[in-house]
This record gives sequence, C-alpha cells and structure tokens, in this order.
Amino acid sequence: MLLISCPNCGPRDETEFHYGGQAHVAYPENPNELNDTEWSRYLFYRANPKGTFAERWVHSTGCRQWFNMLRDTASYDIKAVYRMGTPRPDAGDSRLDTTPAAPEGATK
Repeated sequence: MLLISCPNCGPRDETEFHYGGQAHVAYPENPNELNDTEWSRYLFYRANPKGTFAERWVHSTGCRQWFNMLRDTASYDIKAVYRMGTPRPDAGDSRLDTTPAAPEGATK
C-alpha cells in the first residue's frame, strides 16, 4: 500500500486517491486544425515508461484537489509530489513541497 503525501492534506493512504493519467500533456494549440489521426494521438497515446514518470492524481476523499507526482513505475517509489501548474521538478530537488499554489482551474 502506498502512502501518498497530498500537497494540501499531508500523508494519506493510497485508497483516498485516484490516478488521473500522464501529467504535463499539452493541449493542442489549434485543436480545430488537427486531423483525426492527430486528435486521436492527443487523446489516447500516452507514454508507458519503466522508471520515473510524471502522473496526475486527485485526492478524491479528502480535499478533492489535483496534483502531480513523480513515481517510479517499476518500484512504486514516489520521488516527488508537486502542485498543478508548477513545472516538473528534478527528482532530487529538496524544495518540492515549497512550491506556491497554482491558480484555480489550472490544468497542467
């Protein structure tokens, strides 16, 4: 069982959270100009690496806020937890929990 540190509520059991997919997927600049193949790649194609991966999670039974996490997909080791709207940190960064809150409605 994972112990996930919510940026708002602190450490909680993984059963309080839901996985939201790959983090930092940029929305197309001109979505109306995409053909069907390009649009399907935006919607459905995601990375599936073995190793450190940036993911989105929501604290569904707590504060209901979305956040990002760097997690090793092979060992389940959580490298970093950071707020939505902030850039992906270096996994060795010791300042991870001191990032400012993102504005309401941020989706990155």
